[in-house]
Amino acid sequence: MSDSKTTAQHGLAEHTHGSFVPLQIRSDRPRSKSVSDFEAVSPLQDLWRYLQPEQLKGLDADVLGEYKSEVTFGSAEGIRISWIESTDPRVGSIGVPEDKVAAAAYTNASKTLLVEIADNAELAEPFVINIAGSGAQASALHVLVVAKKFSKATLVFEHSGLGVLAEILEVDVRDEAKLNLVSVQNWDIGSAHVSAHFSKLGRNSYLKHSVASFGGDLVRITPVTTFTGPGAEVEMNGVYFADAGQHIENRPFVDHAAPNCKSRVTYKGALQGNKAHTVWIGDVLIRVVAEGTDTYELNRNLLLTDGARADSVPNLEIETGEIEGAGHASASGRFDDEQLFYLQARGISVDEARRLVVLGFLVDILQRTAVDELVERLTKVLEEKLGSK
Repeated sequence: MSDSKTTAQHGLAEHTHGSFVPLQIRSDRPRSKSVSDFEAVSPLQDLWRYLQPEQLKGLDADVLGEYKSEVTFGSAEGIRISWIESTDPRVGSIGVPEDKVAAAAYTNASKTLLVEIADNAELAEPFVINIAGSGAQASALHVLVVAKKFSKATLVFEHSGLGVLAEILEVDVRDEAKLNLVSVQNWDIGSAHVSAHFSKLGRNSYLKHSVASFGGDLVRITPVTTFTGPGAEVEMNGVYFADAGQHIENRPFVDHAAPNCKSRVTYKGALQGNKAHTVWIGDVLIRVVAEGTDTYELNRNLLLTDGARADSVPNLEIETGEIEGAGHASASGRFDDEQLFYLQARGISVDEARRLVVLGFLVDILQRTAVDELVERLTKVLEEKLGSK
């Protein structure tokens, strides 16, 4: 009797949003633009259960600085970039913060970077926006991307240097538009980056959303994609590499709120070193109206050394049986012995074989960005990390 009671109490403490508040399903998570509507960050809350508040380096504070001066970009035909007041009604129209850090970013960024891709525009080359670190002071940044009807573009957001950044990225992909969006986190040691991505997809639109995280003490990305029109498709990809002491967390969520839409979520990561920690929580909601849904989510992790930890939790919430298909898979483990044996049998050393297996495992996701220069550069970053075991 006492054992059952203890087990029940333990389960409640492990799965809460606060003190003895039962775990809510992903779609019921509270949303607000006000910091005061959220409790202080605590590992007792399910949303923050995998990290300690001090890892945020002040990003959970009510008052943050602004990041505007550290954002740089070029120009190209068919794209317009400007800073607008965050009181503009377009800001916050795509997504509302679901946690205290996102609310702090929303509240403290008085200006929002507006990136507009014109109707019918086709950008011939990837358009890069550089977000350089501004030091150890906690800062806020808000970005709104609008891909207008029948447009086609590739956007790359590059984060680098030493920075402590709370960020909101809103993405409006309108009817028939196609957007390839890449977010790169290649921060210096000492950095912390918590970013909430909100995307809405219109009728017959397409979004490829890719996240590549390699640097910084803490990187936590929470991408949310919501279908608002039929026939839309999203491909959400992620690649990450955690070294000793690094915490990299990804929490993708796909909200199938329209019929006949397709989603594919694929994240792969590798870890090496003591207390290297990655977290992947994948959520898919198929609403009653989302008949004809086709969805699948996958997470794979390679643990290269002892002392590394990968947490991986796929979730499906299905409210209708009238779907094409829904599935998920998750696995974390060591090397594939057959692959290593195959390479060694052809005269390749053990260390080189291991390096080739890891590169092949991760570069597969990088190549999906379809940005050749970025693939080449980030592959070199991975090679450097694998050379410093």
